[in-house]
Amino acid sequence: MMTTKLDSQYYIELEEKYGAHNYHPLPVVLSKGKGVYVWDVEGKRYLDFLSAYSAVNQGHCHPEIIETLVQQAQQLTLTSRAFYNNVLGEYEQFLTQLFGYDKLLPINTGVEAVETAIKLARKWGYLKKGIPEGKAQIIVCEQNFHGRTTTVISFSSDPTAKKGFAPYTPGFLSIPYNNIEALRKTLEEHHSTIAGFLVEPIQGEAGINVPDDGYLKAAYELCKQYNVLFIADEIQTGLGRTGKLLACDYENVKPDVLILGKALGGGVYPVSAVLANDDIMLCIQPGEHGSTFGGNPLACKIAITSVKVILNENLSENALKMGELFRNGLKEIQKKTNIISIVRGKGLLNAIVIDESKGKTAWDICLKFAENGLLAKPTHGNIIRLAPPLIISDEQIQESLEIIEKSILD
Repeated sequence: MMTTKLDSQYYIELEEKYGAHNYHPLPVVLSKGKGVYVWDVEGKRYLDFLSAYSAVNQGHCHPEIIETLVQQAQQLTLTSRAFYNNVLGEYEQFLTQLFGYDKLLPINTGVEAVETAIKLARKWGYLKKGIPEGKAQIIVCEQNFHGRTTTVISFSSDPTAKKGFAPYTPGFLSIPYNNIEALRKTLEEHHSTIAGFLVEPIQGEAGINVPDDGYLKAAYELCKQYNVLFIADEIQTGLGRTGKLLACDYENVKPDVLILGKALGGGVYPVSAVLANDDIMLCIQPGEHGSTFGGNPLACKIAITSVKVILNENLSENALKMGELFRNGLKEIQKKTNIISIVRGKGLLNAIVIDESKGKTAWDICLKFAENGLLAKPTHGNIIRLAPPLIISDEQIQESLEIIEKSILD
């Protein structure tokens, strides 16, 4: 019996025909991943410089994570929270002790964790702060990206994510990012009804916007002054990506509410979590929030192993070292061309801003990257995010810089 090898175009057309058109992927069809590399259906190898938006910090198909996945999948995968299981408590203990919190609420995806944090902050605001029922507000930042549910897009400033999905959920006050005076003014004016300040320590989707040194610390102190919860969305920046276990660690800030996701699942399973102390977390009681899959034993086992890999392999430290090497290399390339206007980032969460008036678009450059064996994706039009798995080596950093230079200078 003869078999026909199907090419990339076949799979692209299959998705176009049968799938919703809510993404615009690069025309690359991947079928295999290992470490920092992925392969397409034709067998071409690429350096992965997106890492599934930082969900694959540990590298593709990390053997310890895969082994955990297989072992637990053969034993028990799902019970729902109608019953206890023998893994959830172990997972909760591990993560709360690691990050120094009393309680963990297990959930599945990043945006579900953000929604959980919003509900938690509102409930705390009513029960503990004494905000009148229905009046709780949460401060957010312009250019934020916390997901795409109806509530979350309600406080987005991205018209693509927002337009056409009204009516929007009320209860949010938007201020400029990295502007401590704007936060101070908003807190002064509305402190009696503000339950929380929701912030990304580095804005990822907006183009790797790194705030000024001291911003997070000053924001945290203002929140304490006005009895407001400091809620850190570390879904993308957490778990080693920026060179520390949490990006907030750079300023010794311990969020009142910590949101984790992406790399928590090791790139093999959706896992997210919200952590807080008892005075906040116990505001939510049985029946008020939950998820059928949240806290399932498969997710819990995978998450434990995923975090242990980051700790045992010193991936935060490697991200710090490799990130500095990478940015220095990007700045050397920048000196040779007027196409790159800005290089920025922290750890292995980096971006280059493309001056598209010079004749090349960020999309064109990403296509050239792919042609030369590196995968990245534009964000916000002219910005290219560059975020490889945290296991990347010196040699692979040099390989990536050679591809980037060749692609941009050709």
